[in-house]
Amino acid sequence: MADKHPLVEDGEGSPSFRPLFTLLPYLWPSGRRDLKWRVAISLFCLLLANVATAVSPLFYGYAVDYLSGSPGQTALLTAIGLIGAYALSRVMMQAFAQLRDGVFAKVSFHALRQIGVQTFAHVHTLSLRFHLERKTGGLSRVIERGTKGIDTLLTFAVFSIFPTLLQLAFFSAIMLWKLDLAITLATLVTVAAYIWFTFAVTRWRIRFRRQMNESDTEANTKAVDSLLNYETVKYFSAEGHETRRFDKSMARFAQASIQAQTSLSILNTGQAVIMAVGIGVVMVLAAYGISEGRFTVGSLVMANAYMIQLYQPLNFLGTVYREIVQALVDMEAMFKLLYQPQEVKDKPGAQPLTVSGGEIRFENVVFSYEPERTVLKGISFTVPAGKTVAVVGPSGAGKSTISRILFRFYDIRDGRVTIDGQDIRDVTQASLRAAIGIVPQDTVLFNDTVRYNIAYGRIGSDDAAVREAARLAQIDKFIRELPQGYGSMVGERGLKLSGGEKQRVAIARTILKNPPILLLDEATSALDTHTEREIQSALGEVSRNRTTLVIAHRLSTVVDADEILVLDHGEIVERGRHSALVARGGQYAAMWNKQKQAQEVRERLKAVESDPDVVPGVARTSPVAAAD
Repeated sequence: MADKHPLVEDGEGSPSFRPLFTLLPYLWPSGRRDLKWRVAISLFCLLLANVATAVSPLFYGYAVDYLSGSPGQTALLTAIGLIGAYALSRVMMQAFAQLRDGVFAKVSFHALRQIGVQTFAHVHTLSLRFHLERKTGGLSRVIERGTKGIDTLLTFAVFSIFPTLLQLAFFSAIMLWKLDLAITLATLVTVAAYIWFTFAVTRWRIRFRRQMNESDTEANTKAVDSLLNYETVKYFSAEGHETRRFDKSMARFAQASIQAQTSLSILNTGQAVIMAVGIGVVMVLAAYGISEGRFTVGSLVMANAYMIQLYQPLNFLGTVYREIVQALVDMEAMFKLLYQPQEVKDKPGAQPLTVSGGEIRFENVVFSYEPERTVLKGISFTVPAGKTVAVVGPSGAGKSTISRILFRFYDIRDGRVTIDGQDIRDVTQASLRAAIGIVPQDTVLFNDTVRYNIAYGRIGSDDAAVREAARLAQIDKFIRELPQGYGSMVGERGLKLSGGEKQRVAIARTILKNPPILLLDEATSALDTHTEREIQSALGEVSRNRTTLVIAHRLSTVVDADEILVLDHGEIVERGRHSALVARGGQYAAMWNKQKQAQEVRERLKAVESDPDVVPGVARTSPVAAAD
């Protein structure tokens, strides 16, 4: 049996750059020349936007020099022209930046869509064990944060960090050319100190952000779990308990949020101090240069403009760094989910299942959910093509495990299971499950219409087929009496329907699927005796000439089975037809007599409620006596 594969609900430890390399193929997708062209155009626009940003302070400085020099019409016109060039460069800077964003948007959202869909599809391929062990609500959070992280990374890394580094390179070259080495070094030292301080404080702040995410996930998990179990909460009047549990998670979230906000204030103050000192040093050096005749007043204005333009993107560096780090952490959690290994997967070259008759064989099947507890201990039986075999036994005997094995939700430890001689491990899972129709013990419906839930048996079915399936399942009349008929919503998990109504929708869904093999797992367990008899007749018609495996607790539902298997502690202890098993006086007979007696008691009580006179030994109580 495969090992458990724990799901990382939120990233842990230091961020890794692996998600960035994993993302690259989605940004340069093979076979999509149109998207590759968009990437190239976006990068070209990015370059042009940075060139426009770099030259705009030059025009500004030249304009100041002309205005501060000898007055005259020529100087004024030249200054106005330079101011116009400065304004045009600012416009071009924004225009190319917006064009870059617009062109790259299709690439970005294509990558988001591809990764999101691929992850969603992969989650559906993971084993039942994985889904049973995951935290409720946590899985959707991983996918949600991961896709958001990709968007964040693309926005900040491609169009914030990279442009800022490019600007720094352009600005340093121009300062070295127009000013001197000292001012250039002062600028670089200021930027380096600013970046170091920002990264150091942000790394310190990350743990508060992680605590916020963990408490947010915990609160969301508890909220979803509580709402999904709404009825249970009401049964035990536990609203206060659920609210207190949620409040504890929200209190941890609030505490982490306060710490994050306080540390943000420290970060912003430190950044402002470093930049103010840096600008001051550059201005002083420029002032000395002017006094010595090496620089003009325009050079001072230009240096100040460059420092301010650098400060604007650097001002968001803490946020950008934190968001990128968190994006990498969230993406890593999603990619871990994306590459979560499949416990049950098709063999290389697996062929579709070919059903000729539908004979099912279990041959010395050994299975365990955990290594220390074996659930099925070498059981063997055959369900002949077109026949009905029932499996009965006490709770925990392993009855429902048989259905999960047949659907190959789990792989067995030893032995083999075949359909028409084909080992189910050698055929594709899709073809195997397409050949089997199931009415499960616990029917969970989609929060959609009755029509959608029935049509799920064969997606794309027309209304006539859906209505015919509902008629055979004895639910058509009930549906037509609903306010919106087949368009009525069934609610979350089908909570607007009773247990019996949900079960009949499941039966209709399976009838519509029209599979060669039927699996009825406690198919009438939620129905009353009268409804059960109606459904049994319908199921009898549906299962005629089909291979049918019935897993039942109520023995009255399997009396007509061609063979009954009595399962106890993972072993078949008895087998045969109903009459022979009752005559044998073994475990089946004991179960039958016990259920029969319970049924007789229920019928006597029902008769007493309707008319006490018809039950011997029960006297009608007069109103006076009752009052006394």
